[in-house]
Amino acid sequence: MLVQVNTDNHIEGSEGMHAHFEETVSKTLHRFDEMITRVEVFLKDLDADKSGNEDKHCSMEVRIKGLDPITATHESDDLHNAVKGAADKIKSMLTKIQDKRKEH
Repeated sequence: MLVQVNTDNHIEGSEGMHAHFEETVSKTLHRFDEMITRVEVFLKDLDADKSGNEDKHCSMEVRIKGLDPITATHESDDLHNAVKGAADKIKSMLTKIQDKRKEH
């Protein structure tokens, strides 16, 4: 599974940060490796230069073999929780998709 992390111009995207989030997403979604072709993670700082609660936004798009992409978003007070929250939502969606495939 290919995981790509993209940041807006208000977030300094270091290699270490990208690697950390790629690992977080890969670990959360690892059991769906065979279904997923690519995951795109988009990170935004909604308040830019100001600090505030839940101002970090993660939007995640997952491309699944043979199906339309699915997306989830999550906002939190820090980037790690935003990414983890979106990945957990995607995990739940993929579980439902996988369960429906088993029924048929």
